Amino acid sequence: MDRAEVTTIDAGAPSVPMTRIWRTIRDYILWSYERGTIQYDVMVTLILLFIFVTPHWINFKDKPIERNPHPSGVVVVPDAAGGFIYQIEGAAVSGKDEAAVREQLQRIIEPISGGVTIIRYETARDHSGRVLNYKVWVQR
Repeated sequence: MDRAEVTTIDAGAPSVPMTRIWRTIRDYILWSYERGTIQYDVMVTLILLFIFVTPHWINFKDKPIERNPHPSGVVVVPDAAGGFIYQIEGAAVSGKDEAAVREQLQRIIEPISGGVTIIRYETARDHSGRVLNYKVWVQR
């Protein structure tokens, strides 16, 4: 017993490796590494992994809203006068007189373009007289 060594270790102080670990975690959270370092590359890689991998495990419920388009086919073409020409399938309109046809055409066009005024319309028929489509000229 020639020598007696006395070491004092504070029970509350973390050891050196633990301090280094906490410093590394703090530096990652505060983003204190420069571009081009391995730590920066690790942070960017973790972010990219989160972005591309988590949708496979987490349902974010971010589906687009389903729209119910109008059941009739409508084709919109601009005309030379600054208005629009709407071509509407004949099966979408069931009115017999001119007022009923105009009202139904207006109801089909309004959800697409908002409030418009029908200037005129033409009926395209096949050789047997059945209505194929309507060409409707409108103006805002």
